[in-house]
Amino acid sequence: MTADDGYFDLQLNGYDGVDFNADTLEHDEVARVCSRLVDEGTSGVLATVITADVDVMCRRLENICKVRRANSDVAEVIWGLHIEGPFLNDQPGYIGAHPPDAAGPADADKMRRLLDAGEGLTRIVTIAPERDDRFGVTRMLADQGICVSAGHCNPSLDQLRGAIDAGLSMFTHLGNGCPLQMHRHDNIIQRVLSLSDHLSIGFIADGVHIPFHALGNYLATTGTQRAFVVTDAIEAAGRGPGRFRVGGRSVVVDENLATWAEDRSHLVGSALTMPTMVQHLRQQLNLSDEQIDQLTKRNPRAAVGMSGADR
Repeated sequence: MTADDGYFDLQLNGYDGVDFNADTLEHDEVARVCSRLVDEGTSGVLATVITADVDVMCRRLENICKVRRANSDVAEVIWGLHIEGPFLNDQPGYIGAHPPDAAGPADADKMRRLLDAGEGLTRIVTIAPERDDRFGVTRMLADQGICVSAGHCNPSLDQLRGAIDAGLSMFTHLGNGCPLQMHRHDNIIQRVLSLSDHLSIGFIADGVHIPFHALGNYLATTGTQRAFVVTDAIEAAGRGPGRFRVGGRSVVVDENLATWAEDRSHLVGSALTMPTMVQHLRQQLNLSDEQIDQLTKRNPRAAVGMSGADR
């Protein structure tokens, strides 16, 4: 398998016992996880750091960069960084598993600190457009060639259009990072689908974050040319059902490999692997190999302008 043949996962928070959001990273353990990902058919991932205090986020980004510099095998698999937060909508439902007290309005100085900590490896920043005054941070990132993705957000249609004009080009895991109950017509899912000609749209294809019949409807609107699949995997992924400690809190992985907060109030990432999601796409949605390759290989690379040679 060459670097351009395998899956490219744009959102990997952790895997098989390794949490990219941990305050320390063991080099050997990260290398072990990268080796397993390659064995399962994944060429590259974006290590994802989620909302926390900006100092903490910077330290975690620096840790990933340090491991990557020290180990060429890790650098072969971790192609870059996805910064998800902290400029997100802090309202219940929209904030999802992110700590609401660490979320805040977009701030250019804080964003520069995060980018500096990422040492030029940041490929995606997920931001709530309604928290970005005049879309200044969106424009700043887009001008640097960084993919700006909306997520954990509830912008109006006009705000979405304004963000797109400023450089927004992606939406992070549509159908998630929003409340279970919303307006039946005017909601973030419908707004994004109405603008799918202008956005690359990500989905978690595990049948839990989005039921397969709904995912089929969404893909019928976007087409497989404008969509991509992510695992949104956490450190419990690849370990089967059970109880795990993730980021200092307990999570429960059920028999469907759905990853729940201990009180079952919300999902916390995913425990599925990319090969399992591919199997779902084939068996549950009857997608062709060509369509699956679009969703898991070609479209993710195109969305961030990367191939194996661009690492």
